Amino acid sequence: MNKQTCEKIKFMLSAIIIRAEENSDFIKGIDFTFKSGGKEFKGVYNIDKNMLCYNGQNLNIKLNDLRNFISDESIKYDSLELRLLERGKTTILSADNKNVKIKNIDEEALEDYDEHERTGINLKRSYYIKIGEADDLLKAIGILTKDGKLKNDMIRKYNQIDHFVELIDSYIDEFQDYDTINVLDCACGKSYLTFVLNYYIKEKKKKNCFFIGIDTSEVVIENSKKIAKELGYKNMMFIKDNIKNYNPDRRIDIVISLHACDIATDMALGTAINFNAKAIFAVPCCHRELLEQIKFDDLGEIFKHGILKARFSDLLTDGIRGLLLEAAGYKVSIVEYISPLETPKNLLIRALKVKDKDELAWKKYEDLKKRFCINPYLEKYVRI
Repeated sequence: MNKQTCEKIKFMLSAIIIRAEENSDFIKGIDFTFKSGGKEFKGVYNIDKNMLCYNGQNLNIKLNDLRNFISDESIKYDSLELRLLERGKTTILSADNKNVKIKNIDEEALEDYDEHERTGINLKRSYYIKIGEADDLLKAIGILTKDGKLKNDMIRKYNQIDHFVELIDSYIDEFQDYDTINVLDCACGKSYLTFVLNYYIKEKKKKNCFFIGIDTSEVVIENSKKIAKELGYKNMMFIKDNIKNYNPDRRIDIVISLHACDIATDMALGTAINFNAKAIFAVPCCHRELLEQIKFDDLGEIFKHGILKARFSDLLTDGIRGLLLEAAGYKVSIVEYISPLETPKNLLIRALKVKDKDELAWKKYEDLKKRFCINPYLEKYVRI
């Protein structure tokens, strides 16, 4: 390529390098191909290690110096195609003596561009996390086998995590004006939802995001770190600790909790309230706290049946949680998360912050406390 073309390449590479620096958590790498006659000369740049593999050599080159290296090399060849590989998006610079241009391609379109045909499994519904598009993710969290087949014993889990995304999708749109959405997963366990939401928010909704997972189990925390590294999800951190001890070093926008047992759900909800999170998504697990507290003489003939008292306690617990969230200024909906045939613990509490405090909701909560002689843990944990 001539000198004028090489100068254009250097100029356009400047914009690509700036994007790579600003979005380093989401950059997978940079690769390029020079062509001369019928021969190709390929290079791959590791942005984390500042290492370029080119023509059989490993070269230590800083990201900012890569621009000069490529533009200087361009004069030896007929054409160049360079790709900045970002999660959910690829920026392509193509150049020859006729033209130098940049185009952005979403991941779905890139598959067509690369003529890479993929097959998925149709399970009779339109999935948000699609087999074929999200295979790396689904393999890493154990939903798919290494050859891309859906595991029979993970079909239920796959349906659950996808339906969770479906139920909160519209809430994510509330964060259009946010530069980065910060998500805290309380009692994250195996972190299925954290990894899935990371993929969905960044690669499908095209929003920058950062995830923090907290759990008291060192085993699950180390495993989550391993999966994040395998996927190249650099916008994640996992902490072994009790949620009560956590002090964030950044704004917390969304708090999620999946099947946190008994008052662990209250701790998650309370943490969200105390951190003034804009949105909360919690699927409670077992309920024990209020079962031994409930006293209501008018229902004595019903409560004498232990199973009925336990079920009433479950409903009251989640109803009280919703009411306290309303008192803290959240708009709350409680919906069925999955079929009760799969598990009776099948409710999803969704909450969106809309005001500072609701005095009427607080009064209703106080009335219910007196009526059923209860003292819920959530009230003691939160600052309202």
